[in-house]
Amino acid sequence: MQENILVLGAGGQIGTELVETLRKKYSSARVVASDIKEEPAKTLLGEPFEVIDAMDRDRLEEIVAKYKITQVYHLVAMLSATAEKMPRKGWDLNMETLFHVLEMAREGKINKVFWPSSIAVFGPDTPRQNTPQHTVMNPTTVYGISKLSGELWCAYYHEKYGVDVRSLRYPGLISYKTLPGGGTTDYAVDIFHQAKARGQYECFLAEDTTLPMMYMPDAIKATIGIMEAPSEQVKIRTSYNLAALSFDPRTLAKAIQEHLPEFRINYVPDYRQAIARNWPGSIDDSAARTDWGWKPAFSLKDMVREMLANV
Repeated sequence: MQENILVLGAGGQIGTELVETLRKKYSSARVVASDIKEEPAKTLLGEPFEVIDAMDRDRLEEIVAKYKITQVYHLVAMLSATAEKMPRKGWDLNMETLFHVLEMAREGKINKVFWPSSIAVFGPDTPRQNTPQHTVMNPTTVYGISKLSGELWCAYYHEKYGVDVRSLRYPGLISYKTLPGGGTTDYAVDIFHQAKARGQYECFLAEDTTLPMMYMPDAIKATIGIMEAPSEQVKIRTSYNLAALSFDPRTLAKAIQEHLPEFRINYVPDYRQAIARNWPGSIDDSAARTDWGWKPAFSLKDMVREMLANV
């Protein structure tokens, strides 16, 4: 069957590179990018492009019908640090848009859904090292609460209605193609921009705050990988743990200094430190590796070299 794909929130960090990769794989005409505003997303992503407010169910259905969409990658979300400043708006955006897509899948208007979760689902009483796939989850942020709730709704729609929805718990994502978007792990993107532009960086996390991270090409590989896996191999319908790298700001700074010896960093932890303190330091993603063959490709050194070459 020919797949026609809609990417919601395509102008964000993940969507920008996901759309590019999907178009290379499936052809440009079959991958529709969308975002709530036309610019700069349309210029960045090219055609086909549609302006969609994912809170508007009617508009969403109009575009799905227009392009005969079979798959939706639903990337719309208000991220952790931003949602803490406007919790009700963050909750409404993160949950209502998910329900629109799940309901459309339940009604048979689309066949397959990708929805991203996050390490934000974990909390202060979750094991911090090698965090298991199935464990205690008591998220302490609006973003984390919405992601955990979304995981449970995805599993519910799969079990109750047979909706083919697939999900990954992304760690912090690092990319040179888009600027930071309001996440707690965004220091690991901004640090490269500041290192190249100014030769120094003021980090909003403490130097020893270890968090799981991933270079964007690996995240795109995993996202398309789980969507292309045979349905019977996708055994977890909440969300899969996903891992590649774990490091703290001090380690990342030292890796940058191997290329830029004059680079300097200082640490001024802010409110995001409290968020990061409740997240894992490393992730056990053995279920994803076993079930559908996930394996990352990039080491810390590989990532740092590519980021500095391209920022």
